[in-house]
Amino acid sequence: MDIFDNKKGGFTIMSGKTDVHGGFGQGVLDLNAVSSVIIDGDEAYIDMGALHAKSSVEKGIKWTTNKEEVPNGKPYWLIWVTVDRNENGPYYAGATACYMEIDREARRGYKILADHVNRMDYSMKRRIMLDELGEKEKAALKKLLIDNNAAMFENSSEELKRKLS
Repeated sequence: MDIFDNKKGGFTIMSGKTDVHGGFGQGVLDLNAVSSVIIDGDEAYIDMGALHAKSSVEKGIKWTTNKEEVPNGKPYWLIWVTVDRNENGPYYAGATACYMEIDREARRGYKILADHVNRMDYSMKRRIMLDELGEKEKAALKKLLIDNNAAMFENSSEELKRKLS
């Protein structure tokens, strides 16, 4: 069930599946509870394409792990947001930030893919890792989370609220 029914998309809510078969595919990650948010300057928006490195800002970019190869890169943040349910209802359970720089004109970008994968895993493990964000980015993320569902934000941990204030 998707509790956000709007044109821009919403945070994915768990499928309600509680059992995992023990056959083929055992141990495969279930990304049903993970959503991806792109922060571009002071704007944050959900872009589910980032789950496969195909967000609107990532498409057509040749990636490097050398920042110097992207001298005119514009900074972007990819935030992995994991949702869960508790006795009070759905809440934002994990949130981790990943940095990247993109030069759209040159079609080049800098990111460390291993860091992006590890941060997605940390979000799925209900960690909050947002210290690297600046005040502008924190405000944009907080606004997005509240605008999408204020009750989910209220149900979230004090750690998340503190890191975004």
